[in-house]
Amino acid sequence: MSQAAYSINAHDRHILRELAKHVRELAEGARNQDLRRRWFAHDEGGCERPLILTETDGGIRMVLPDFQPRCREGWAQGLEAMFHDWIMHAEVIRDDYPIEPFAAWQWRVGTSDYGVKVEHTRADAPGGRGAFHIEPPIKDIEKDFARLRPRTFSVDREGTLAWRATLEELFDGVIGVRQRGGYYWTLGMTIVAIDLIGLEQLMLYMYDAPEALHRLMGFLCDDHLAFLGFLEREDLLAPNNENDYTGSGSRGYTRRLPRPARPADAPIRTQDLWCLLESQETVGVGPELFDEFIFTYQERIAWRFGAVYYGCCEPVHTRWHVLARMPNLRRVSVSPWCDEAFMAAACAAGKIVYSRKPNPTWVSTEGFDEAAIRRDLRTTMEQTRRHGCATEIVMKDVHTLHGHPDRLTRWVGLAREVSREVYGD
Repeated sequence: MSQAAYSINAHDRHILRELAKHVRELAEGARNQDLRRRWFAHDEGGCERPLILTETDGGIRMVLPDFQPRCREGWAQGLEAMFHDWIMHAEVIRDDYPIEPFAAWQWRVGTSDYGVKVEHTRADAPGGRGAFHIEPPIKDIEKDFARLRPRTFSVDREGTLAWRATLEELFDGVIGVRQRGGYYWTLGMTIVAIDLIGLEQLMLYMYDAPEALHRLMGFLCDDHLAFLGFLEREDLLAPNNENDYTGSGSRGYTRRLPRPARPADAPIRTQDLWCLLESQETVGVGPELFDEFIFTYQERIAWRFGAVYYGCCEPVHTRWHVLARMPNLRRVSVSPWCDEAFMAAACAAGKIVYSRKPNPTWVSTEGFDEAAIRRDLRTTMEQTRRHGCATEIVMKDVHTLHGHPDRLTRWVGLAREVSREVYGD
């Protein structure tokens, strides 16, 4: 896409520049500067109390139901919604989401499929949410494996540079423009394996066709590593060590990335970055089989990165003796199904950040039981304070607030109150 495709009218330009000015003021404010300090200290184990975050999968209208974009161009509306989301965190929800005074761009990278088509049939639900059925293309892993092909990768440099130039011209003199972002959410591989062969078969093959399953996981691991190699060779990577989405809901603030030995003018490599590894889909798999068929391949990827965030919704305490061997492990997701006492002790022993995910039903269902929410938060904080864990509490996977847009703000307020009671003022 050429830069001409991003021609902007005076109306949209004025709106976006005014929003950017507001963002800059918030970023430069004392509260936000203190948040940045706390996030860096958090990564180093020195933050004095838990950091509180929220994440709305349902979009900005969950909290601001009357929000309507004022910009006319579709791409400008995207920037407008992004700025309003940042402002919402700072002024409405009031959680610990920090703001950086920059607009971000990233290279437009494309990937092919694996030579086969995966069909997802979704239920008729708002926003494409809800249940779906996977029709895996590989019906017999031993007979059909030859149908698989390694992915091919591409980058649209012209379109990316046109977008960057647009941002630089649009926000000149107001906020900065810099390269950020990534090209994957998880590198855990099991979600891809399930798309190809199905969840039931993934588990059954561990017994019925172990060699073939190892062949598949090795193929996926090699393919993921090839993708990382492509990104490095093409110099497409950017830092993710500040207010960058890290893992499953955390922020990337750390002074330990990029790697200390890296020359200042050297290109960013995977060793300078965070990555997420997880395997939610294998929650029903025992630790020995997880170790053999999943961890073996995730470990190869972990070695490529400077820092690893592990987990999302799976209860990692059942396989912790395996995961504790993960290289560069710095944060771990403590899901609603985790043994909190066990994980608090484990994270403290390994100097790993305890990234707690409360059950989103606390804010998403008909009842909003403040006493129960307090008990849930207190359970977490009493364990983490006892063991001295660096702690973040992330209310995520929130798809609805049941028609009560103030619930996230109130949940954050309750978390602050419990934090003061447990940790002191």
